[in-house]
Amino acid sequence: MSTPDERLKRNVGEGRGSRAMEDRATTENRDISDDDRLEMFRQQFFQAALPDLPNIPGYHVCWLTTTNPRDTVNMRMRLGYEPVKPEDVPGWEATSIKTGEWIGFIGVNEMLAFKLPISLYEKFMQEAHHDAPTRELEKLTDTAEFLREQAEKTGSYIVEGDGMQDMRRNVGRPVFDLT
Repeated sequence: MSTPDERLKRNVGEGRGSRAMEDRATTENRDISDDDRLEMFRQQFFQAALPDLPNIPGYHVCWLTTTNPRDTVNMRMRLGYEPVKPEDVPGWEATSIKTGEWIGFIGVNEMLAFKLPISLYEKFMQEAHHDAPTRELEKLTDTAEFLREQAEKTGSYIVEGDGMQDMRRNVGRPVFDLT
């Protein structure tokens, strides 16, 4: 009779192969030709966790997450975002959601493809990246000016760095690259 320790130390029999030998074929067969790698690069599906969405004329396209409680898909839809459907991007039928709330729309895991009319996208970008920061800039320069005036009233002065001078320069309307 064998001891419990001997039973745990089983020998590799003829009917049972070594795991290392099974894994060996997998690790040895990983050669990809340069042409294969170039094709993978062209496809872009292999270059990122999310594939690059194709352009839809007249729209800005993007991926939205269904898991962010502070920036929900329904909130974005109220702002004018529309889900991308397979008929919007021919050839993407395989990436459409098969079950759940977003069935029939283009998606990958918890991410959904959405589109927003370019005119609305430009307004959103103008507000988020120019108008709102300009309002904050005006508050900062007004505060600096107030502090300068207060210092002068008491016979003191404030030395401003180059940054304040740069902030006071008027910057024109930005152009947002839509590519």
